[in-house]
Amino acid sequence: MNLCLVAKKEQLMKDKRFETLAIRTQTDQTNQKEHSTPLFLTSSFTFDTAEQGAALFNGDLEGNQYTRFSNPNTDEFINKLKLLEGTEAGISTASGMAAVFASILPNLKAGDHIVASKAIFGSSVLVISTIFPDYGIDYTLVDVDNNDQWEQAIKKNTKLIFVESPSNPTLKIADLAFLSKLCKANNIIYCVDNCFATPYLQQPNEYDADLIIHSATKYIDGQGRVLGGAILGKKKYVDICYNFLRRTGASLSPFNAWVLSKSLETLAIRMDRHCSNAEKLFQFLEKQEDVLELSYPHSPNHPQYALAKKQMKQGGGLIGCELKGGKERGVRFLNALKLHSLTANLGDTRSIVTHPASTTHTKLSEAEQLEVGITPGFIRFSLGLEHIDDIIEDVKQALVASR
Repeated sequence: MNLCLVAKKEQLMKDKRFETLAIRTQTDQTNQKEHSTPLFLTSSFTFDTAEQGAALFNGDLEGNQYTRFSNPNTDEFINKLKLLEGTEAGISTASGMAAVFASILPNLKAGDHIVASKAIFGSSVLVISTIFPDYGIDYTLVDVDNNDQWEQAIKKNTKLIFVESPSNPTLKIADLAFLSKLCKANNIIYCVDNCFATPYLQQPNEYDADLIIHSATKYIDGQGRVLGGAILGKKKYVDICYNFLRRTGASLSPFNAWVLSKSLETLAIRMDRHCSNAEKLFQFLEKQEDVLELSYPHSPNHPQYALAKKQMKQGGGLIGCELKGGKERGVRFLNALKLHSLTANLGDTRSIVTHPASTTHTKLSEAEQLEVGITPGFIRFSLGLEHIDDIIEDVKQALVASR
């Protein structure tokens, strides 16, 4: 699509509200006048002339050449996310981890240093701590909620800060405004993983993040169907990521992009229900003697409650829970559930319970797990869209059965 037309369409939509942007941002109709964007399942696009093809590949002309570079379905998906996150640029990826890798590596070089929070997705920790060092990139891991540690970790060669907020899986909160000032003062690229909050609950662009990433596999899809990821942010950094992805090939398929774009249409209403269900289950669990510890960002008992209220519209759809009795009790509880799904995913219409120590963070040592609050009995609830009474009844019977 012509970039001037894209810019005009985006300008027209800028004054619209979140839900409208998510629904009404669409690829131009074809001559068939379809109401819903069709699938463009093609690996390449034809040229009217040999000269046009040469101009497209030379960058003298805007348009589709090859689906690894662009496609109407991937374009629609990323154009929606750009508007929802409020960023000037974006690129889709084959998965969330492709977004993590492609947002960091091409923006760094051998001899550079990363500061990242310890409490991030297990695979993200391993990419930073076991893969990037092979490329000559050093790292320091800090407690996500300790501003002094962030500041003290900065070195002369620190080039990028990477953070998740809320953190995976213990739901600690990073001070996004503090990290923004820290990055600006030290000329550091500021990269925020916004997967848990989604752009509906939190917009890191308001804190001048340079790069914002998503595992679209989670809440953006919302039904556990497809893999996908996204990198959004300032054009000068996103362009570097795009050139890297164009050459290395971790691009999103048109079908997955089509699914994800349609899913964005219901993100707001789904997140409202996820959050409502999480709050109500949290209130139930607070009263149970079986529960040792609970974590939910919008609970007054959360140590960063005020910060979470400031940064997040609602508390999210996840709860961290430690049952009395450790891992053995946790295993009995998981096996006693009848309604909830046992899987390592999150953000689904179906309620999910995960044991991070043996699944999502199993590659971390026990000491590394404990350091970020993942005890052997820690359980992560991802609240789905079922009726809350059915969710609570299932949790209640599993608590009784696991005693």
